[in-house]
Amino acid sequence: MKNIKLNFVLLLSCISFPIFAQQLTGADPTQAGANQTEAVEITDVIFQANGFGNSFMVTTPAGNVIIDTSLVTNAARHKELLQAKNDGPVKYIIITHAHGDHTGGINLWREEGTEVIAQEEHVEFVNYQYRLRGLFGQRNAAQFPGLAAGIRAREIPDGVDNYGATIQATILFDQEYRFELGGIEFVVMHTPGETYDHLSVWIPEYKAAFVGDNYYSSFPNMYTLRGTKPRWALDYVNSLNRILALEPEILIPSHGQAVHGFNNIETSVSRYRDAILYVHDETVKGMNQGKDVYTLMDEIKLPSDLDIGEGYGTIAWTVRGIYENYIGWFDGNPSSMFSTPPSDVYPDLVALAGGAESVAELAQRYFSQSEFERALHAADIALKADPQNESALNVRLEALQSLADQSENSNEKGWLQFGIRQTEAVANDR
Repeated sequence: MKNIKLNFVLLLSCISFPIFAQQLTGADPTQAGANQTEAVEITDVIFQANGFGNSFMVTTPAGNVIIDTSLVTNAARHKELLQAKNDGPVKYIIITHAHGDHTGGINLWREEGTEVIAQEEHVEFVNYQYRLRGLFGQRNAAQFPGLAAGIRAREIPDGVDNYGATIQATILFDQEYRFELGGIEFVVMHTPGETYDHLSVWIPEYKAAFVGDNYYSSFPNMYTLRGTKPRWALDYVNSLNRILALEPEILIPSHGQAVHGFNNIETSVSRYRDAILYVHDETVKGMNQGKDVYTLMDEIKLPSDLDIGEGYGTIAWTVRGIYENYIGWFDGNPSSMFSTPPSDVYPDLVALAGGAESVAELAQRYFSQSEFERALHAADIALKADPQNESALNVRLEALQSLADQSENSNEKGWLQFGIRQTEAVANDR
């Protein structure tokens, strides 16, 4: 039982959550693809099991290749769906990157003699996720409570284990690794973007490219609210250019469905790439002009011809991610250099304003003017001085709910709902 709990916490610590393309039941990512009764036939030798993280099987006369293995909670169903198409031996498992919705089924799929292929940055990335498993577990449990029901507070590490992760890969490569199975050549390429260890798989015989999480149907999550190592915009651009240069006829992402026909692929991937490059270049331009990060978060918008939607990642988070990844946390204001946070001053400001009730009234005025973000800030200031102030709690709840109601972004909505649950808990304890 202890190992099961630990595995689940590790799942929470490294999962990525592209909900937009997955047709989830409710808010539980483990239910993505739950109603699938037959694997999707991308071609007569390439099959897909849908889930929160798809799994793929490529069949050959000499055995099968599995690309990505989804969540640990999806793996058995995926294996059943795919093996219904072909139950030949599993010779290779290829992991596009080390997030838990891609690695969860490795042990279930692996047979005697199965090779597991990953890019060499995989070792550090897996250790990084393990190192911070307590933090990531808590953050993902906050955003997706259904996934962590009943175990959220367990298995938080007492100490630090910097290199304690289990490395499941048996083959690690730098830039490229090639192998042949059943007369079919597989080219595995380092294509950093979503992670440093991200890889893509190219099968020349079928002109098929498996691109993991470097492409999906929303602006990418180039900064994730759970926290992650920097995701470099130019890595995405260069990796997508490398895929386009192959002129694939089938593009197979790990979230969503395959795209067929090079003309369709070139159009959609080029637009995706250009949207990333536009946000990167506008952010760098603004930084060089001396603009602060909040100004750029507010100003930078995609032009209509590059608007690929913000159902998962957002432009504003990406702008801030690019800005701070390039130059770090210091914003040029000397007051930011010190350990005393601005919120330590809030209680005295609240007293000068006439007390928490007065600041709560300000928050309510903001709310009545549909300035929900300002209402949230004002409520937080009042609650810093009086954590159980009824008026401030009520307007905080109203502001969070209004922001959640108008949000079309899965990650943003998850954190707003977490804030609602937190505020309701305080209110109920009054």
